[in-house]
Amino acid sequence: MTAKMLSDEVYKQFSDFLEVQCGIVLGANKQYLVKSRLSPLLSQYKVDSLPELIQRSMSFRERDLRASVIDAMTTNETLWFRDTYPFQLLVDKLYPDLSANKRPLKIWSAASSSGQEPYSIAMSTLEYQMKKPGAMPQGVQILGTDISSAMLEHCKKGEYDSLALARGLSPERKRQFFEAVNDGSGRMRVSERVKKLASFRSFNLLDSYTLLGKFDIIFCRNVLIYFSPEVKSKILNQFAGALNPGGYLMLGASESLTGLTDRFEMQRCNPGIVYKLKAPEPRR
Repeated sequence: MTAKMLSDEVYKQFSDFLEVQCGIVLGANKQYLVKSRLSPLLSQYKVDSLPELIQRSMSFRERDLRASVIDAMTTNETLWFRDTYPFQLLVDKLYPDLSANKRPLKIWSAASSSGQEPYSIAMSTLEYQMKKPGAMPQGVQILGTDISSAMLEHCKKGEYDSLALARGLSPERKRQFFEAVNDGSGRMRVSERVKKLASFRSFNLLDSYTLLGKFDIIFCRNVLIYFSPEVKSKILNQFAGALNPGGYLMLGASESLTGLTDRFEMQRCNPGIVYKLKAPEPRR
């Protein structure tokens, strides 16, 4: 079995296939990325070469292989409380602004990867409620979605090794919100009070959002960078449609709405930026 480099023709076919399936734009000369992500699947599926693996994955008869290939290409490294400021904004600005709601506050983590973002939101929520007893009495519901079935299983299990636990998680939060998995591995599990705030489901951002319901806050951080401008615009406008009036959208630090949608108002905070859904213009 060999992971030889892809020809330009096979790479172009695979790039087009990936964009249609999940909207990700690989761009030119990313053969090395495809090779590093997909090579581990060769032995798993007993395939002799990377071009053969790719050709088979594009066949609709090979559903399991296709799902594994998409999983491998869409899985991103993440960490706890990434960039810090979004979680500060959540408790300092967004929760106080939305606390008058008479119903549960709904938050969507739109690319939950291995669970660090939705669980960081859950931990921030519990910290906020500990500081402000009685705040948000209707509770908070966090939905984490991802296109990767492997990542979703990881999220639901909520277990992390020492390397993952070392990335952005303070000793105090580890002590307060995790428990040891007593199997000698050094792994830790998210506590039940954190887990019960979050649910997870498979979802492709290119699909209709209607069945997801409405949200008060959407986190979609460091995801749009992988999409074409046309797909970014479509996703952002669908986010607007999925937010309750006065809802908020949180993007990654390097991401912008400029030229993509006019349905949000940018609010500069200290630190960071958040986007608030504009009220609909009155009919004339």
